[in-house]
Amino acid sequence: MTEVLFRDDSYLKSCDASVVASGEGFICLDRTVFYPLGGGQPGDTGTIRWDGGSVDIVDTRYADDRKIAHIVPADAIVPPIGTRVDATLDWDRRYIHMRMHTAMHLLGSLIPYGVTGGNISMQKSRLDFDTHEPIDKTEITEQLAELVAANKRVSCRWISEAELDAQPELVRTMSVQPPRGAGVIRLLEIEGIDLQPCGGTHLASTGEVGQVRISKIENKGKHNRRVNIVLDQ
Repeated sequence: MTEVLFRDDSYLKSCDASVVASGEGFICLDRTVFYPLGGGQPGDTGTIRWDGGSVDIVDTRYADDRKIAHIVPADAIVPPIGTRVDATLDWDRRYIHMRMHTAMHLLGSLIPYGVTGGNISMQKSRLDFDTHEPIDKTEITEQLAELVAANKRVSCRWISEAELDAQPELVRTMSVQPPRGAGVIRLLEIEGIDLQPCGGTHLASTGEVGQVRISKIENKGKHNRRVNIVLDQ
């Protein structure tokens, strides 16, 4: 099992760790700041360095036994088990993902329909909503700007699976349910705006999102409206 440092502090840029598994194309550590692909958010990239070597991390994924695999080029030299390493994020890329992910929660709070899908990238992000109703691009952009300007606190807390079962309205996603089995569920809370299960990395306040706008609204079916957002900074 990999200790996930990003879960408690999204702003950690690096950590020291020990290699617990490695092989062609991957390295697993006992602890990491690298977020693995999930919930529509891409896996982190960066660098792992050790005495006598270094390697680029081109992706991060969940592996078996609750380990996190740091993906490296197939022909890369990887450190053996037990090696002490320094793992450093491509922070600029991660921070944009944090801004995007937090902005998507703000977007979801403004459009009162079930969410059927979503995706985050540096260039643009999207949420798909289960509705046939029109969504006003200009109006939602203005409302997003107001929520960003309000600079509301963003935090995480935990509830039991039983508590979540008693509050099914907390789950907005229709196609994906929060992972179970650990006994507890992580909630993202944006003060007075949003509260729902989420395991991603986020900002400390909505003001950090910066300038965000709706770039396009697409009709993806009788009951599916795709809302795309971009950052202008």
